[in-house]
Amino acid sequence: MFKQFLSKLPRKSSKSESGELNRSSSGTTPSPVHRSGTGGGSAPVRSNSGKRMSSAVFPASVVAGIEPLVPFKDVPNSEKLNLFVSKVSLCCVTFDFADPSKNSIEKDVKRQTLLELLDFVASGSIKFTEPAILAMCRMCAVNLFRVFPPNYRSSSSGENDDDEPMFDPAWPHLQIVYDLLLKFITSPCLDAKLAKKYLDHAFIVRLLDLFDSEDPRERECLKTILHRVYGKFMVHRPFVRKSMSNIFYRFVFETEKHSGIAELLEIFGSIVSGFALPLKEEHKIFLWRVLIPLHKPKSVGNYFQQLSYCITQFIDKEPKLGSVVIKGLLKFWPITNSQKEVMFLGEVEEILEAMSVMEFQKIMVPLFLRIACCVNSSHFQVSERALFLWNNDQIVNLIGHNRQAILPIMFTALEKNAQNHWNQSVLNLTLNVRKMFCEMDEALFMSCHTRFKEDEAKQCSAAEKRKEVWARLENAASMKPITGKTAVLVTPLATSIAC
Repeated sequence: MFKQFLSKLPRKSSKSESGELNRSSSGTTPSPVHRSGTGGGSAPVRSNSGKRMSSAVFPASVVAGIEPLVPFKDVPNSEKLNLFVSKVSLCCVTFDFADPSKNSIEKDVKRQTLLELLDFVASGSIKFTEPAILAMCRMCAVNLFRVFPPNYRSSSSGENDDDEPMFDPAWPHLQIVYDLLLKFITSPCLDAKLAKKYLDHAFIVRLLDLFDSEDPRERECLKTILHRVYGKFMVHRPFVRKSMSNIFYRFVFETEKHSGIAELLEIFGSIVSGFALPLKEEHKIFLWRVLIPLHKPKSVGNYFQQLSYCITQFIDKEPKLGSVVIKGLLKFWPITNSQKEVMFLGEVEEILEAMSVMEFQKIMVPLFLRIACCVNSSHFQVSERALFLWNNDQIVNLIGHNRQAILPIMFTALEKNAQNHWNQSVLNLTLNVRKMFCEMDEALFMSCHTRFKEDEAKQCSAAEKRKEVWARLENAASMKPITGKTAVLVTPLATSIAC
């Protein structure tokens, strides 16, 4: 029965296969010999490895069958790497997984071959040669690297947070390929100096492109693999960081659509934790030009936890960066999005906890002008979250040392809340903060209270003067109702608008 499958395999000369390998690397690889599982003689059968098909998501129009190969245990150690290359080359054939009934036998044979390869790589029994590394990288590229169709990106902006994630129908097959790639990269039998020629910049860029997959399971696998690539191939580390930065730039300043920002930030958080001190200038530029602008997109809630972790890691490494981050947050502070305001206030609290008094003094005036606006917000969650800052002992300590500058800024907002805010919880918190300031410095508190009453009296006087001016204008207008050829009826009742 498998002879019928084999008849579909396009035969290529060894010269054409060598040409394909020469285009991929500087060396050549002997064409694999596929052994029949029935024993007896062995017939050389060429695989379809030379033809690059798109992937499991975009299958080729003509799908070749797959010959089952003998198990690794049935060949001597000297032949195992040749058999490995042969099996890997056969796995370059792709199928359409959208239709489960199509090519079901061939799919099952390929699945069993991939599982056998996974066990062989995990055993770590033989050091991988250059042809084996090339064949493995090529197989992963054929099966994994693909361009996602437009409908995969339709809801990636984060506006439809209630939408369920999309799952790739080819995932049971893709998962084995990802597991195989992960085992291969982490294997002690893989020489990083030899493999870096094939796990090169082009491979890494295509790997990063896959983070835009709508399938969260795929992004989780990619996250683990990229961690291992970054850890094992030190020569590629600057390029990985630069490529990730380019994805963030495109997301922030062009599309605001990407499915894997959270996973990429999680990876970068672990990278930041390993930075040596003092921080290089390129890392500080990344903080200012990438991480802080990532607060701007509407979908920031999808990756805010990972973003906040990255920024916290930077501040832990170099506390002086706290004031830089606060200035950036004030620059991108949301005005009409209450949920983002709540998130920003939470991040401000985390940053202030690790900030020194000197750094705090650099940003306290603009920061508390913004916090005063949040305290006066009619959205009770924003006002409540701003007032919760006074529950943090470290922040209260910073405020206490700089109360001469902060209390005059906050006093008006607190008084307005105490007099007019509609929410009882916010009202209670406001009264508690007022009491805290009073106990902190009663003389300063009374001075601010006196100044507030004077300002309030001045505002009332100005409002009365405005009313008098408008009344005089209304009376003057009612005495001269005709302007040119247009009759205008002006009455005190119609024009009495409350200021």
